[in-house]
Amino acid sequence: MGQCMRSRFWLTMLGGGFALRAFAADALPTPPKDDLPTVVVTATRSAQDAYEVPASIDAVDVEADSDTLGVNPSEYLGTVPGVLARDRQNYAQDEQISIRGFGARSTFGVRGVRLYVDGIPATMPDGQGQVSHFNLDSAARIEVLRGPFSALYGNSSGGVIQLFTADGSAPPQFDFGLAGASYGTWRASANARGASGGFDYNLDLTHFQTDGYRDHSRAERESGNAKLGWKIGTGGKLTVLLNSVALPGAQDPLGLTRAQFENDPRGVAAVAEQFDTRKSVHQTQGGAIYEQDLGGGHAVRLLGYAGRREVEQYLSVPKSAQGNPLHSGGVVDLGSGYGGTDARWTWRDELAGRPLELAAGLAWDRQRQHRRGYENFVGDALGVRGALRRNEIDTVRDFDQYAQASWRFAEAWTLNLGLRHSQVKFDSADRYVTATNPDDSGKADYGATTPVAGLLWRASEAVHVYAAYGKGFETPTFNELGYRADGRAGLAFDLTPSRTRNGELGLKLRPGAGLEANLAVFRADTRDELAVASAAGGRTTYQNIGKARRDGVEFSLDWRFAERWRLQFAWTRLDATFRSPFATCVGTPCTPTPVAAGTHIPGIPKQNAHLALGWGVERGWRAAFDADAVAAVPVNDLGSDRAPGYAVAGVDLGYGFDLSSGQWRTFLRVDNLFDRRYAGSVIVNDANGRYFEPAPGRTAMLGVRWTWSR
Repeated sequence: MGQCMRSRFWLTMLGGGFALRAFAADALPTPPKDDLPTVVVTATRSAQDAYEVPASIDAVDVEADSDTLGVNPSEYLGTVPGVLARDRQNYAQDEQISIRGFGARSTFGVRGVRLYVDGIPATMPDGQGQVSHFNLDSAARIEVLRGPFSALYGNSSGGVIQLFTADGSAPPQFDFGLAGASYGTWRASANARGASGGFDYNLDLTHFQTDGYRDHSRAERESGNAKLGWKIGTGGKLTVLLNSVALPGAQDPLGLTRAQFENDPRGVAAVAEQFDTRKSVHQTQGGAIYEQDLGGGHAVRLLGYAGRREVEQYLSVPKSAQGNPLHSGGVVDLGSGYGGTDARWTWRDELAGRPLELAAGLAWDRQRQHRRGYENFVGDALGVRGALRRNEIDTVRDFDQYAQASWRFAEAWTLNLGLRHSQVKFDSADRYVTATNPDDSGKADYGATTPVAGLLWRASEAVHVYAAYGKGFETPTFNELGYRADGRAGLAFDLTPSRTRNGELGLKLRPGAGLEANLAVFRADTRDELAVASAAGGRTTYQNIGKARRDGVEFSLDWRFAERWRLQFAWTRLDATFRSPFATCVGTPCTPTPVAAGTHIPGIPKQNAHLALGWGVERGWRAAFDADAVAAVPVNDLGSDRAPGYAVAGVDLGYGFDLSSGQWRTFLRVDNLFDRRYAGSVIVNDANGRYFEPAPGRTAMLGVRWTWSR
């Protein structure tokens, strides 16, 4: 960052600190009465206090933060260091999420990070994931795991994000929420939850729609979620999970070139309107989890799930590019059926008089995808479905075995070990074979064994120190296998998985009631990193390069310094670079251009920070201030351009009160308070130089929520 940007970064971050000192003098003597530990399960697969786990893991309380639109995970993940979650203002492409630099190269959806909803994978076996079906209105919390222990979730585990739906509780409760914001944005939701005897439920329906900040960015989304639980016999429970999402005709405004971004950030490239770029998604899935306590410390957990996802997307690929007989056209039509199981055994006892926990399991997942491609024109009419250009059945499946152990072998020491073996198999059956387009069928098998170890030392009740090390791997997705770098027919089955050695040292502090801080230093070295080989004519090809490195520092602070006050701060410094030189294509026709060792990996800022200061209680007045600062972001492998750094702030004011008909909660929120112009996200390595996705200027949001409890 330049001097001006650095000053703005720290001034915005410190603004909340000045406000804190102004209001804290009379509040400090009164610590909070209830300071419950943060319980997590993602790292160890059993409920543990995060303070006792030798890993970087955080849990974000979604239920407690209702003064938001409640549509995107990025609204909640700012307080977690190491995570960069960006709302693209483009619902045709989903959110951008990366953890410690993993997943930053994704131009749509989420990859490099494993996603789960109530234990059901939202990441397919090839490593490609989506968050569009995350139902936040019914959620209890989001857990975020970074670092070595993420590898225990198999392929493409640069980090793990898991959303948990709240259990039903007594007495029954009904919630109705409505929120409206600038640019024709609004959300309506209805939620019912309760429990009676051995049965509990949580049912939710949510509607969201927006005209969009930018031209050609209108979208709407319908989401439904249900969680039903039954206690069975002694120590048994069955949980049934149902989820659906519909995103019909979400417009895609595409990115902007630098000149377009600086001239009119609300505009779109002409081709977006010429081809009416858009995407429709319909997904329905269901699952069941059965848990049984067998006695003697033994327990089993069985999960099964299945779903169907339909995607239709119209791209802006020019007609001229589709003249190549090997081109798959400008309309993508995907029909995917998927499902899987996970069976786990756990045991708790003692070894040498010290607590010991063991877990072992088997996981199997499968996706069968019917991929068709069509021309996006008929004659002179653009943005319509034309002739068939691609037709294939793509199948990917994995079969994994895993085991974990946690042993507190001394009063001050806990050892955690884990091992996972993964086998990922790809199979493509070509059904579009012509005289100029040969049979492209093929197969590829990838496998890896990923060990992890962590050691926690309780230096005192207030200070815990830990170290962790592990190995991970990441296969190419079917999208990255889609085209060969040499331009020949067939999928790029010559690509190999990238493999990572991942280590971290951490410090966890709880020096007093209501105060918690975490510091982690990490480094991940990757060989056979996947990088872009070429991007032109609507098709991107990939290559394996030698080495890459991601290292940095994370710090977070959560301080409930008085009954009504809370300060949260998260800061990440990340240096992500290619460690080996390689060549990438620039322009059409391809011009091989060298990328020097030491070049920064695109899509990753060197540092970012989030500050939130809140005051108030559930009933009565409440207020909050938050600020985000992000350093400049490289946008391509060459490092020839970057999105400028920025610092933005937001405020909200709310009031909660009781009536005979229930509890009402209202709020008013203003984002981008000082109306900064900035790129909220970037499209890395865009072939047309349309890297920049502008964020909205100053926006206002008004919301109300009514809760009735019997």
